[in-house]
Amino acid sequence: MSTQSPTPQSRPSNAGLHSAHNHSLQGQSLDQALQQAGFYPRLVADVVDDALDGRDCLSHLVHLETHFDRAEVRRHITVLVLTEDMLVITHVDDQQLDEAGEQIVAQISTESVPVAQIRSVVLSYMYAQPQDYKPSDPVREMTVSIAWSGGQRLDMGPASCGDPQCEADHGYSGTIAQEDIVLRISAEADGLQAVQDAKVFARALRAVNTANPTPIPHTGIPAPRPRSGVFSNRLSRGHQR
Repeated sequence: MSTQSPTPQSRPSNAGLHSAHNHSLQGQSLDQALQQAGFYPRLVADVVDDALDGRDCLSHLVHLETHFDRAEVRRHITVLVLTEDMLVITHVDDQQLDEAGEQIVAQISTESVPVAQIRSVVLSYMYAQPQDYKPSDPVREMTVSIAWSGGQRLDMGPASCGDPQCEADHGYSGTIAQEDIVLRISAEADGLQAVQDAKVFARALRAVNTANPTPIPHTGIPAPRPRSGVFSNRLSRGHQR
């Protein structure tokens, strides 16, 4: 069981361990980004290295999130690595097994998605003071949504008629978003460079995705089938009754 501290100062650099496929379009290497994040960088680097299976990194996005759970501060990291044919996604978080924090376990998951199966890459931007916008103005916040499996997220809430005095039940209303992973990068929380790195990664992902227009079987047009058959006849008779 690993008890290594998540602070970057306690870890020697491992930049030379993964140099064979660590170069990307960004100025900062993948190992450097992991070291800067400081969340078990050697462990995360080894997991990503294994998931890449020898592929070269074209671009990467390292996103560290911090959550406050009562008196406990919890962090987890998501690493996206783009290769010529795959999007490799690694997620790592940790958990304390005792109150003293001496027993810690890391939970790791990886997923490799062929870029040809990516259905959409949605980018949402937030600018401050849009009335005074200049081309040099930085993006204040950016959300990257990637969908590949057909999974959908449903956000629902009580519907209303707009009358603040109305107490009638109007049912529910909601929105459906097609997404498998969503990352929110904020200049205030993550820094302006993190937002810029996310934009670079998104451009690279779109470029590779559009260069691999392989049709997705479950979204393509089905082959024509004869109209006659057991099930079609039964349905026809059912409507006639």
